[in-house]
Amino acid sequence: MKLVSINVGLPREVMWQGRPVTTSIFKEPVSGPVMLRALNLAGDRQADLTVHGGADKAVYVYPAEHYDYWRAQLPDTPLPWGSFGENFTSQGLLEDEVNIGDRFRIGTAEVVVTQPRLPCYKLGVKFGRADMVKRFLTSRRTGFYLAVLKEGEVAAGDAVELLRRDENGVTVDDLVRLYAFDKEDTVTLRRATQVEALPADWVEHFQSQLKKHA
Repeated sequence: MKLVSINVGLPREVMWQGRPVTTSIFKEPVSGPVMLRALNLAGDRQADLTVHGGADKAVYVYPAEHYDYWRAQLPDTPLPWGSFGENFTSQGLLEDEVNIGDRFRIGTAEVVVTQPRLPCYKLGVKFGRADMVKRFLTSRRTGFYLAVLKEGEVAAGDAVELLRRDENGVTVDDLVRLYAFDKEDTVTLRRATQVEALPADWVEHFQSQLKKHA
């Protein structure tokens, strides 16, 4: 497991459907060591802190393995690393294998997996396609967010070392499935609510789903 690319970007204003939108989804690869702080990478900022950023979404990871799928889906669209707004383009960290709560060391930093990405309309802005949000979620190639447990330096090419596997065994893909496709799997819903690293809003959402099936 390793980092293929580190990508950062600052807020910019673009036009979408006739109105200005401020977004930080446009990321570009950087070379050399980058400092990973509690809330983001050096040189990176989130535009709308009501839905992006914060300690539970300090870093967004997207698997490099998914790029071939999207190149087939979007043959006329250039797809350099960082195209999906990810900070880390990864290798060997797929959604059906990574658990929420798994802890990793990358460079001198330590991180924990907190949640999948749920795409917002700005993904459509990035690709100039209003259908991109639905296509992204339906593909279940969502990537995931990290919280920073220990600040440190990271660089493209760094190994991603597993420090601890979360014992609840709830994968990133499980959460996407429970959220959007299979809301009646009460066994996995209960396990999900026990994951310490899962943010409170996710826990509350899944608890409300459980009450509907009580």
